Amino acid sequence: MKKVLLYLMGVLYVLAGINHFVHTDFYLKMIEGFLPQATLLVQLSGVAEIVLGVGIMIPSSRRISAWGIILLLIAVFPANINMAIHSADWNMNPLGLYLRLPIQLLLIYWAYSYTKQRD
Repeated sequence: MKKVLLYLMGVLYVLAGINHFVHTDFYLKMIEGFLPQATLLVQLSGVAEIVLGVGIMIPSSRRISAWGIILLLIAVFPANINMAIHSADWNMNPLGLYLRLPIQLLLIYWAYSYTKQRD
């Protein structure tokens, strides 16, 4: 089951990374006026998600990719907070935006579970 979850994680990050390029405006809205170089940051985070998603599925790069995912989740956390604080700007339930925040901790834990063992 852990192997299935590993590949699920990898695919989800690759798809999320691709989504940065398909729906760039969504991600720009999260950080424009909040962080400089918004377009560059959206592109870099998309590339990072793709690279780390692939990397987590490769045994030789799994541990470093897991740590990279953890660092990426920490780095994007302020943008998620910004989104929740400005929930009126989004056509989404504000409660859902706030509930996303602790989910990041679960995603960090999920990635952390792959930092110790080598398959």
